[in-house]
Amino acid sequence: MRVYPIVLIVMLGVSACSKQDGQEAASKSTARQGVSVMRNQNTAQIQRGHQLFEQNCAACHGANAQGAANWSKPGPDGKYPPPPLNGTGHAWHHPKRALILTIQHGTIRLGGNMPAWQGRLSIQDSEDIIAWFQSLWPDELYAAWLRRDQADKQGER
Repeated sequence: MRVYPIVLIVMLGVSACSKQDGQEAASKSTARQGVSVMRNQNTAQIQRGHQLFEQNCAACHGANAQGAANWSKPGPDGKYPPPPLNGTGHAWHHPKRALILTIQHGTIRLGGNMPAWQGRLSIQDSEDIIAWFQSLWPDELYAAWLRRDQADKQGER
């Protein structure tokens, strides 16, 4: 039987998490198709992230973070439409710091359409939005993202 590094990564990630200011955290642990992932998610953060998403992001990314139609094909202007963030797109390929940078600085400087939200959304706001759309992801996808995020953090050292 082979032990996968995800178990160690998840254990390290969970042990590093703590409840903020006594807020109740909603923990979710499920086992599906051989994947077990512990999510230590703060319910208040997710709810705040959902509100912020509705106010700032849903106009482009869709009310349910489903993205624009044909998001994977460039439009007439050569730019890609807003991708889904609900787990059906590529957001899970990016570590948290890259997601935050994308929200804060937008994609216009990279040839995209997303405006910079720096000055309108704080880093905490960005983290709350990310927590909300990650709550939509299936466990298998979240586990894959967690591995990538942990590897990114290890590379920062």
